[in-house]
Amino acid sequence: MTTGAITARVERLRRGEDPQLLARLPSGWAILGNHQPDAITGCCMLLPDPVVASVNELSGDARAAFMTDFVRLGDAVLEATGAERVNYLILCNQVPELHGHAVPRFASEDAAQRKLGPFEAYDFPNARRADAGGTDCELIERLRAALRG
Repeated sequence: MTTGAITARVERLRRGEDPQLLARLPSGWAILGNHQPDAITGCCMLLPDPVVASVNELSGDARAAFMTDFVRLGDAVLEATGAERVNYLILCNQVPELHGHAVPRFASEDAAQRKLGPFEAYDFPNARRADAGGTDCELIERLRAALRG
């Protein structure tokens, strides 16, 4: 069986080998996303542990925990970035394993782009890569502190 990208990432997180780790939450792992478009820096993800294909595969309690943790991550994104709002996305189309994106949205964004979903408005594949040891070090610390709350 082929290991998916989310499964591989969760395995690295379990081993303590992911510098973008923000927190271990009841349902999984909060991380800083790999791609950080300049206009919306602070994009984060929640990865379930154990990994499943979709939120619909989770039991009632596990589903509630995942969604609660997802909003908790969004609260941390708001606090750490000063964003005006957070877009919550669970798509699982390109990567068919459950993962949630918590994407900050700012009043300073271009008005036309701001009306679009983040993946339509910004070129994520070509965006700046997260740099846990450099550019994003302070952001990661703010996010971790907000999650410790």
